[in-house]
Amino acid sequence: MMRAVEDVPEPGLGGQLFWGGELDSPGRALAVAASVAGAASLVATADPIQQKQAIRDGVVNFLVTSLDEALRILKNEIRKKETVAVCVGAALEAIESEMVERGVRPDLIREGVIAAAKSRDRVAKGDPERDPMAMEALVTWRVDTAPAVWLPRLDSIALDCLEPEDHVARRWIRLAGRTMGRLGHDGHALLSTREFGARLAEQIRDRAERGEIKVRGQIEIAFRGATDQIGFGPVDKDQAG
Repeated sequence: MMRAVEDVPEPGLGGQLFWGGELDSPGRALAVAASVAGAASLVATADPIQQKQAIRDGVVNFLVTSLDEALRILKNEIRKKETVAVCVGAALEAIESEMVERGVRPDLIREGVIAAAKSRDRVAKGDPERDPMAMEALVTWRVDTAPAVWLPRLDSIALDCLEPEDHVARRWIRLAGRTMGRLGHDGHALLSTREFGARLAEQIRDRAERGEIKVRGQIEIAFRGATDQIGFGPVDKDQAG
């Protein structure tokens, strides 16, 4: 019976291209998240150390030297709706400019990347009606000690903060611990919204104050142009009094 449940297909991002921009720390987490969700992802970095580390950690499957090489791999896997992550060993600005010139139109984008904004014409600069809490954000939760004990508990709280129909995010949180490897040892991350991040921070801090969470940690909400960092942990009785 358990096998039958596990074999039921889950909604995913198969057949879609994710442009993750620079292969920095958020870019690495987003590339892994895209792979878990079933998408094909493209990232770039001119840093040879970052390139080699990404291959060693399994963040990307292929390291190539040109956008042409990357697109050949991606088109084949996207057609088959297979997961793949490709890194171009070149400067981000050069790859973004080439993507715009060639009309490469990613299905999914990392907030703030140049090529994504130009190729999809969906930048909302100066839009007074846009809800700032609905802005896309990379939400990361970490603990200072005993991650094997506490991260699953924080993951459970994160699941409670998601909408029931947000199947892709739920799948990512369930699989993140064993998929991210060393990247997920001390913390987990989810590409969501500032609203989700604020809700998660409120829930975790509330439970820490009630004594349900007995470890110190941090929640980081990274969005366009800024990062909110929120600490949590057991309440010091002397300070509380």
